[in-house]
Amino acid sequence: MRSPAGAARAFWATVAVLAIFSVVRGLGVFGGLADLATVIVSFAIVAVALWRAMTPAELGLARADVRAGVRWGMGAFALVLVVVVAAAVVPATSGFLDDSRADVSVGALVVEVVVGIAIGTVVPEELVFRGVLLGAAMARWGRRRGLVAASLVFGLWHVFPTLSTAGGNEMFAAADTSSIGRLGLVVGAVVSTSVAGAVFGWLRIRSRSLVAPMIAHLSTNGVALVVAWFVVHRPGR
Repeated sequence: MRSPAGAARAFWATVAVLAIFSVVRGLGVFGGLADLATVIVSFAIVAVALWRAMTPAELGLARADVRAGVRWGMGAFALVLVVVVAAAVVPATSGFLDDSRADVSVGALVVEVVVGIAIGTVVPEELVFRGVLLGAAMARWGRRRGLVAASLVFGLWHVFPTLSTAGGNEMFAAADTSSIGRLGLVVGAVVSTSVAGAVFGWLRIRSRSLVAPMIAHLSTNGVALVVAWFVVHRPGR
């Protein structure tokens, strides 16, 4: 990154693009092509960042750091797996995984994990949030404040998805029926995803590679969906 001022411009320009895209996507303009649109926009943002003098290392894309990224990412995967499986078997928490989105066939589940989550969510979000935004934010405000800034934007990114999907979860369906309840769901989602963004960002900083947060992100979304599939299809449900 050429200068702190250039890093700030890159950060805020990316935030502006994400805000506009989020609203347009939330209004349903892209229809069934929303995932494809997300991928295209994310790669365009990365291309512009590289063109405007962000290096692969600043984006977490340096080849030399891939091995460390895999090690840290697999550690996160193991931890997520243990936590999600434990949540599924404990009656007090299993309801959080009783989600209508998991009530699909095995084939549809595989397609959702590979296409919807890995390609349509994890790769574009990590490229943008832990790549461009975190790289630019750290170049402008330092590691700690940069991590906070990028994580907060990641939390706000989830406002519209929360509004559109909360009703499909057994534990949140009642809250989704009132304005106060929906506000609570949105605030909760922003806080929780900001924290998740901070963890993903920490993995990116620690390993210097986007591979680590990509694996961790795929773990939190993909493992949760697969375990939710077993909860939804458990005998006697």
